[in-house]
Amino acid sequence: MKKILFSAIAVTLGAFMTTGCIQELSPMTDYATKDQVNEAPGAYQNLVDGITSSMLGQFLYSTDYPYDYGYPTFFQMRDVMGQDIVIDDAGHWYQTWYTCSTALGPRYAVAQFPWTIYYAWIKNCNTVLSLAGDEPDESHKTGAGIALAMRAMYYMDMARMFAPKTYALDKQAETVPIITEKTTVDEMRNNPRATNEKMWAFIISDLDKAEQYLEGYQRKDISTPDQSVVYGLKARAYQVMEDWANAEKYAKLAQEGYTMMSQEEYLNRETGFNTPNSSWMFGMQFKSTDPVIVGNDADGSWGSFMYLEVNGSGCGYASSYGYQFSIDRHLYETIPATDFRKKCFVDFAIDELTTTNEEGQTVPDKEAIIEKLKAYSDYPEYVYQSGYEGGVGPATVGGFSLKFRAAGGAAGHTNQYIGFLGAVPFMRVEEMKLIEIEAVGMQNESKGIELLTDFAKTRDPEYVYGKHNDAYNNQSTSAFQNEVWWQRRVELWGEGFATFDIKRLNKGIIRSYANTNHLETFRWNTQTPPDWMNLCIVETETMNNTACTNNPTPIAPSSDSDEFIW
Repeated sequence: MKKILFSAIAVTLGAFMTTGCIQELSPMTDYATKDQVNEAPGAYQNLVDGITSSMLGQFLYSTDYPYDYGYPTFFQMRDVMGQDIVIDDAGHWYQTWYTCSTALGPRYAVAQFPWTIYYAWIKNCNTVLSLAGDEPDESHKTGAGIALAMRAMYYMDMARMFAPKTYALDKQAETVPIITEKTTVDEMRNNPRATNEKMWAFIISDLDKAEQYLEGYQRKDISTPDQSVVYGLKARAYQVMEDWANAEKYAKLAQEGYTMMSQEEYLNRETGFNTPNSSWMFGMQFKSTDPVIVGNDADGSWGSFMYLEVNGSGCGYASSYGYQFSIDRHLYETIPATDFRKKCFVDFAIDELTTTNEEGQTVPDKEAIIEKLKAYSDYPEYVYQSGYEGGVGPATVGGFSLKFRAAGGAAGHTNQYIGFLGAVPFMRVEEMKLIEIEAVGMQNESKGIELLTDFAKTRDPEYVYGKHNDAYNNQSTSAFQNEVWWQRRVELWGEGFATFDIKRLNKGIIRSYANTNHLETFRWNTQTPPDWMNLCIVETETMNNTACTNNPTPIAPSSDSDEFIW
């Protein structure tokens, strides 16, 4: 694993986006001046556009890592840290986060990766804000609102990734250093990690201004935040802070103008979770010109890791190389057959279909398995190939995810340059409904149960409240909150919320149980959120910023845990 190079100071002296017109930047801060921007036609808007365009499709750290394709890669890094998503082989590109590898320590590139990328994104926001000024005029107000919303979102992610305790448990727990458009390089050299209390107040302050500046803004598509996304970010923040009245208020505001995905949309075999619809509030689309698509056979992309059924191209880590993400078997088994979301995942029982070959050996019954896979895919042979002929991992298909479909119709199943051009949701109205439900229920449980039941019955008409109360070693959360969490785990599977919820609810993880599909050696059960969910700060930051402390390097458990009995 490569060693790291940069601190936040170095990152802040150069970020991803450029205008192409501004030839020389001011020293020390590396922010373009107003005069420079005024002399470059369209430069300010280019800088605003760069805030979001830099989030997807580019190599942001190094072409050496196929998971370096932008914001959604952090969904997968975080999600595999818990139990809900299972990798199929210890050689998987996301194994570092699943296995609590020593590479999570502060001297390795894995620690550098989020630190460099997130602070560069924040730098892009700060550049726009430095040009807009404290009281932006009408020509700069929308850009400032977008920058404030995105900076708040980035710091929100970082606070949850790096703080060892969630806000409600410890307001004084340390997050990350705050760098704004006014922070000098000298200040960065003595910039302590903000406490939860300070960080979340800062996030709310940014969102308050973003809400004001984006009033009336009409975006052309969902690739930039508007006021509804600001409401959604506020709902997320107040949920973490357990300010339930405000979480309810803003979650309701965020939902206006959106509708939940129908069963047909959710399970659509061509457009499912690759095409924006009326529930998507914020998200982005991979483009054919993206460097991660053009280079390396498009294997360094979201679609390469998340889309099956592209086997006709011979490319893709999930479809062709045998590196899939599967659902945790226990979570799958808790989804009733009447809940249509269960159809996103291949039934584990399919792997029990066997036959006897000419040598008298018991082998998978390919014909029978492919026939069963037709219930999930129009390309069942491809799904079979991915599981049984992919080259690594166990010869199985049970638990495979078909939630995220290849893009581009029939052509996308034989051409990865088409199939991997899907969109990725960053915020959906269903998340807002679940925040509202939790917030209402934490104030009035009976009303929360009523709302939860209404939501759940849109997915499972036979839903009965009270059957999803696994506590994951924290009995202090109510049965109601556990039910909401279960809905979030199923509804938002693969969308980047797993670790955030485990830390927020102070849950342990459970990978070791009878018939588990988690990899041997990594079947760990913990009483609380595991240490590897608290990311280490890259060593060069603590060396160059003397006030910055670090999280301990996580140490992997020495052996599998005893099987948990549900």
